[in-house]
Amino acid sequence: MARHFTSKAAEDAGVSYDAEKTLEPAKFEHVPIVDGSLPDPDAGLSEQERAQIDRKLLWKLDVKLIPWLCLLYLASFLDRTNIGNAKITGLTKDLHLTDGQYNACLSIFFVSYSLFEPLTNVLLKRLRPRIFIPSIIVVWGIVMVTMGLVHDFSGLMAARFFLGVAEAGLFPGVNYYLSCWYKRSEFGIRAAFFFSSAAIAGSFGGLLAAAISKMEGVGGKHGWAWIFILEGLATFLIGLVSFFMVYDFPDEARFLSEEDRLRVIRRLKQDQQSSAEHESFKMAYFWAALKDWKTYLSMVIYMGADCPLYAFSLFIPTIINELGYTSTRAQLLSVPPYAAAAVLTIIVGFIADRTRQRGLCNIAVSFLGIAGFGMLIGSSTAGVQYAGTFLGAMGIYPCIANTIAWASNNTEGVYKRGVVLGFVIGWGNLNGVVSSNIYQSRDKPKYRPGHGVVLGYMIVFLLGGSIVQEILLRRENKLRRSGKRDSWIEGKTEREIEMLGDRRPDFLYTL
Repeated sequence: MARHFTSKAAEDAGVSYDAEKTLEPAKFEHVPIVDGSLPDPDAGLSEQERAQIDRKLLWKLDVKLIPWLCLLYLASFLDRTNIGNAKITGLTKDLHLTDGQYNACLSIFFVSYSLFEPLTNVLLKRLRPRIFIPSIIVVWGIVMVTMGLVHDFSGLMAARFFLGVAEAGLFPGVNYYLSCWYKRSEFGIRAAFFFSSAAIAGSFGGLLAAAISKMEGVGGKHGWAWIFILEGLATFLIGLVSFFMVYDFPDEARFLSEEDRLRVIRRLKQDQQSSAEHESFKMAYFWAALKDWKTYLSMVIYMGADCPLYAFSLFIPTIINELGYTSTRAQLLSVPPYAAAAVLTIIVGFIADRTRQRGLCNIAVSFLGIAGFGMLIGSSTAGVQYAGTFLGAMGIYPCIANTIAWASNNTEGVYKRGVVLGFVIGWGNLNGVVSSNIYQSRDKPKYRPGHGVVLGYMIVFLLGGSIVQEILLRRENKLRRSGKRDSWIEGKTEREIEMLGDRRPDFLYTL
């Protein structure tokens, strides 16, 4: 016998509503509850009709969320790595920076970025995405402009520090945000599109830097200063527009009808998620994240991709420049490897979603990067080394998005997932300090020590960590299927079992 949706039913079902805001009970008086927990706005429809509605809903989410978020990350990655482009247009010479001072300016960004990153997902949840995300973008756009106004090492250090603080919330925040909208089998390709913006930023950054550097002397400013100023102003404007283009979580998103909000929450629940619902923060979620072995193994895997990512992004203009090309030519030649990486990132995201084999995708792709950096170390031929940059980029970028999707897929609970992603991404970015210091001027033109460190990270942490996690997750799924974890739920109520999140015996990990 069908029940009807009332405010008491909503509370019992764990659905958050507000009479003045969203999911207002009065609007669902006519909607029967068919699964005992949430009202079904599509009750009585055939499976074919349901599937058609679901496809339209998914398309609406993609159109409203993904393109703008990709633009935001493009701006973010462009602003944090354009210092590499600025270097070969005279930054270090004009500011009289030593090799150590330049590397310190790179490192300080990752220190502040990593320190603030674990806190940002909690702030995102509490302050709401449409306020938090645009606000940090406006702030870092302002900081970016100030980088073009500095006159010495101290000014550049201060600007890079605050750039790290402001940017800390975007990458973990958006990945967490997307995981609150999509099923686990849908998240990977969206994360791949989002992260491919970084590769596009790399290629676009080279073209943009080559053009802007021609403004040398305009307004009494150097070409590298105009790179920072113009890109910072663009980011500032994007941040202002974002107040109208970024939406809140599904239960409060203004672009959805009441029925569509309910559909989004239902499809997440059916995917064994409760990510769209309100959940009060408790320290228990924080400690649950710290006690989970997957947190630490994901941190290891992610550092194996993130250190190479920043090493590649910050130094590829210099590496190509040392192959014998001019500054402008080096900027332009940095474009194709990034383009190839962007395409492969999306392909891997699609395959991993379809097969649910994220570990195997990481393992396979990491061999491309290992081969690429092996070519950079072992060859003295410019053509072979340039080919190595292609394989290097293609072996790094897909693993970033895939590893984040893997960690997110296997962590259930709104705040626990936020904390886990904060630690994983924060730890990975802290290894940017390593990336900033492994390419020294004394090692040019081959940069073998730097390439060797990157190669070691990819073999030990990315490849090795992915193999270990793949084995452990397969073992745990086997135990759960055989009923050997059922004792974890003995004597617990249905609500207590749901609150176990990814420790529920019926929650099977994505491999």
